[in-house]
Amino acid sequence: MNETAAIGFDRRRFFKVLGGGVLAVCFAGPLAAQGRRGGGARPMELSAWIHIGEDGIIQVYTGKTEVGQNIRTSLAQAVAEELETPISSIRMVMADTDLVPYDAGTFGSRSTPDMALHLRKAAAAMKGELRKLAAKRWGITTHHVFAEDGRIVYYMPRPGNPPPRRAPLSYAELVKGKEIVAIIREESFLSSAENWKVLGTSVPKVDGPDFVTGKHHYTSDLKLPGMVHGKVLRSPRYGAKLKSLDDSAAKAMQGVEVIRDGDFIGVVAPSPWLAQKALDALKPEWEGGGGPSNSDLFALLKNNTGEGNAAVNEALATAAHRVEQTYTVEYIAHAPLECRSGVAEWKDGKVTAWTGTQRPFGVKDELAQAFSLPPEKVRVIVPDTGSGYGGKHSGEAAVEAARLAKAAGKPVKIVWTREEEFVWAYFRPAGVLEVKAGIDAEGKLVAWDFHNHNSGGAAIDTPYEVTAKNVRSHGSRSPLRQGSYRGLASAANCFARESVMDELAAAARMDPLDFRLKNLTDERLRAVLEAAAARFGWKDRKGHCGIACGIDKGGYLANCVEVDVKGKNVKVVRIVAAFECGAVVNPAHLKSQIEGSIVMGLGGALFESIQFAEGKILNPAFSKYRVPRFSDVPPIDIVLVNRKDLPSAGAGEAPILGIAPAIGSAIFAATGRRLRALPMKL
Repeated sequence: MNETAAIGFDRRRFFKVLGGGVLAVCFAGPLAAQGRRGGGARPMELSAWIHIGEDGIIQVYTGKTEVGQNIRTSLAQAVAEELETPISSIRMVMADTDLVPYDAGTFGSRSTPDMALHLRKAAAAMKGELRKLAAKRWGITTHHVFAEDGRIVYYMPRPGNPPPRRAPLSYAELVKGKEIVAIIREESFLSSAENWKVLGTSVPKVDGPDFVTGKHHYTSDLKLPGMVHGKVLRSPRYGAKLKSLDDSAAKAMQGVEVIRDGDFIGVVAPSPWLAQKALDALKPEWEGGGGPSNSDLFALLKNNTGEGNAAVNEALATAAHRVEQTYTVEYIAHAPLECRSGVAEWKDGKVTAWTGTQRPFGVKDELAQAFSLPPEKVRVIVPDTGSGYGGKHSGEAAVEAARLAKAAGKPVKIVWTREEEFVWAYFRPAGVLEVKAGIDAEGKLVAWDFHNHNSGGAAIDTPYEVTAKNVRSHGSRSPLRQGSYRGLASAANCFARESVMDELAAAARMDPLDFRLKNLTDERLRAVLEAAAARFGWKDRKGHCGIACGIDKGGYLANCVEVDVKGKNVKVVRIVAAFECGAVVNPAHLKSQIEGSIVMGLGGALFESIQFAEGKILNPAFSKYRVPRFSDVPPIDIVLVNRKDLPSAGAGEAPILGIAPAIGSAIFAATGRRLRALPMKL
């Protein structure tokens, strides 16, 4: 135990939390010694525990959150694969800060390449411990001891003689009455994708029936004894300050309590409708506030790019064909089906908050800071959540519920309205993208100058071979609150880059696919381009068609689309998507991720845009903010390029990046107009 003591392992605490049986504590090699806050890019976020109880149930503890991406299922598959046990024996314990080890959050498509891999190592190490236990009981070495279907079996063939009989031992039998810690090391032996039995298969969603029957409880469904409902007073425009407040009418309502803490004003009541009625009865007077409008946006975001790149400028000057264009993307909302909600309860100076978030430990920090509490006095529990898309990194609803609960002395639930979600959540960043590019007489790229203002640097580099390039991301002062969004800036950067590639192809009088392949040496991206084109029938295409491709977070994507344009209306007729992210973990769920990303990308490509002026959001409702509808979604044909020879990458984000430029390419084929602003409108 010297090694575990050196890295701060508290054996008594973990067995108190988890009970008897075998416990595998996972340490991420050098990251473990760095501690939670320092030393590495993602310290300690890979930690996880696996526990086998005496009842045979295998509990897996991780800080990752389930927000509809089915990571609960794929992580369970990872453990079942390496432990060689039925997936029905796996119970995932996720995102409860009192029970699970620290995790930085569920974002960046890192759960599959990081956490799944780490859990596989943990399960493999545990399997080794179980084999040792069985071998010791049998008085033999481990050379002929194997794991099989949740049991340890003995097998040693002897020519001409039957093998000695030893009854298989279940994992539960082996761990009974024992407390064993396994140290997880980098040199764990893992099964190859070619031999996977559980991974690589379309295991149904764990607890899937609970979601379709309504048995699953989201945060907004939770009820605690004595719980009341809360609402928060919000200013009518960004930056406005409260000048005065008449709360007499609200206070006169039976069961209503008005809570004031500085500029924070809230009400609590026995029911949601009474809380809303009390909020409406408040008479505040505001002053100040305001801000710019959409018409000012891109001028505000544009920054000076500084000195040009001499090599690029020289290559541009001698290019046979040049393109110099500016592309723009608007702010868009995450628009999750489940709005932000939080339930908070105080007991003995400790606050427990239930909320939907992608960063349970980040919300824990927010609560600790808001109330000046030590970490052990804060607990955050995240029920499986109704989507996040990068928009639920923060814990506003949990903090608001905790403030009201502390003042009221009762548990409080807050559920944001759809309008609050639109106005007070953060947006996908808007951006200005400036591109200069040149090709030689043979259609080869010779110059590439790319600048993104404000929206970010995700997937900003070009995957194409080019002699001279200059690629930069520039920060801006955003007039609206902005933050993470599915794929971050990859959709904006891919839109500008692939649109310019189409413009260059037109200048060279080359087919868009041929032009890309001529300038592309990355074999993985070439493979998905060719797979999408083959399935789509690109060479023999009819109608108005477009193509685009890109790389992000280990995912390789190509889209082919066909559109029908009538007047100002664009209808996407069909979509083919080829996607490769290494070895496929769950084909059915991967296809769902790709489809979801594409449909979400349709919104940003054709419809979605936050409208604002004078400090107000002007379209804070689905009746005014257009998201894709069933009628907008065409047949989507997905080609999975399964690379069993490569590590598995995440797939929650990369598939969104290619749909907008592919549609733009098809619109150009139909109309001869190049649309350079998202959303694209004729």
